[in-house]
Amino acid sequence: MPISCHELLVNELLRWIRCIEIRGNTQMCRAGYNPGPGLGTSASNHYVDVSETDQMHQVFDVLCHKLQESLLSSASGFKNYRGILNWCVVMLVLSNARLFLENLLRYGILVDPIQVVSLFLKDPYSWPAACLVIVSNVFILVALYTERKLAMGTFSEKLGLLIHIINLTVILCFPMLTVLMVPSVTPVGGAFALGSYTILFLKLYSYKDVNRWCRERLQVKARGLHSVFSLFNLPDLYYFVSAPTLCYELNFPRSQSVRMGFLLRRLFEMLLVGLTQQWMVPIIQSSMKPLQDMDYSRMIERLLRLAVPNHFLWLIFFYWFFHSSMNFVAELLRFGDREFYRDWWNSESVTYFWQNWNIPVHKWCIRHFYKPLLRKGASKLLSQSAVFFASAFFHEYLVSVPLRMFRLWAFMGMMAQLPLAWFVGRFLRGNYGNAAVWLSLIIGQPIAVLMYVHDYYVINHLEEAADPGAL
Repeated sequence: MPISCHELLVNELLRWIRCIEIRGNTQMCRAGYNPGPGLGTSASNHYVDVSETDQMHQVFDVLCHKLQESLLSSASGFKNYRGILNWCVVMLVLSNARLFLENLLRYGILVDPIQVVSLFLKDPYSWPAACLVIVSNVFILVALYTERKLAMGTFSEKLGLLIHIINLTVILCFPMLTVLMVPSVTPVGGAFALGSYTILFLKLYSYKDVNRWCRERLQVKARGLHSVFSLFNLPDLYYFVSAPTLCYELNFPRSQSVRMGFLLRRLFEMLLVGLTQQWMVPIIQSSMKPLQDMDYSRMIERLLRLAVPNHFLWLIFFYWFFHSSMNFVAELLRFGDREFYRDWWNSESVTYFWQNWNIPVHKWCIRHFYKPLLRKGASKLLSQSAVFFASAFFHEYLVSVPLRMFRLWAFMGMMAQLPLAWFVGRFLRGNYGNAAVWLSLIIGQPIAVLMYVHDYYVINHLEEAADPGAL
């Protein structure tokens, strides 16, 4: 019975696989077969000396198809989209170049360092925000003095805890009262001072906890007091206060040297962010209109107009603060742990985003707030809710106090993350979850920003214009 061409090719392929397994890839294989009279040859065997490579090429040139998915299909497993990413960057640069030229032609050059300074100072001879930051050194010295006395055994644990609680409470209340009572403090200057005090509060809280843990674990006795006491010195504490971390350790990882090229690149990126003033001023000016003068369609249009620029400014701030600024400080201090953020842009859930976009705060919350609550018997849900509540408090503290108005928009926005996290985690997965996270960042933040900008404009501009005698 004649042998079909397809059967012949399959048999030839199987025979060559067996031949390669036996003799190896580097040997010659003598091929012998009788194709049969069906192919128009004689019944005698024909022996042909051909190299392995040539014969394998002949077989695979005929079998050119296999079971496979297209590259853009999720089932293909293909992940190298660097070319598409470069294309997006090129398109972004070209599109923004047009907007840049249009902005220059319409408004002229708006970058003004004097105007930036005026955001921090009303009077060039009065620097209340800077004075507030300088006064914060008093609280640092109080924390150091208390820990030294605790290490020496002069203070009891209860007395030391009481002093720390008073010190930390004053750290939060003192700058808040100063900002509210001193009219010369600008909103931006107040936010800077309150942000500095909030960071100091978290650092000194960690400083208190870690030293207490060390005393409990080491069970310090009289012979070990001197070695422990030597750890509490002013340079080490100020290194921790200046380092880009919120969690205290007795010994931080240090890099071998300062890389000047890396340092200068980060400094250049920090200065380059000042160019965003060219886009911020027109956006702010265009949004200065009361909502009561607009219908719902105009409100939605205003929100969408602010959404994309606000989101770009947020991304620029993220890169400027978490990458450029924190790496600059870390390189200057030779601080070794540079994990300031993770791949939050791949978040498929709201929880994953909050766990990865701000690593210093996340580490502090887990170490000093979440795990202690679990050890005291609280459930995971209650502990997570408490963390979001604390975060909501500090968000509102950093926004409402400098603006001198209490609207709770930031607080409610943070607390709304809890049901949003449940909904996304329950009903959305993969790319849909990631899209929901991005949508909350693009749309959610402009709503809070718009509400604060609107209320601040109404209170500080329209009311003053309606009552000139009040000025």
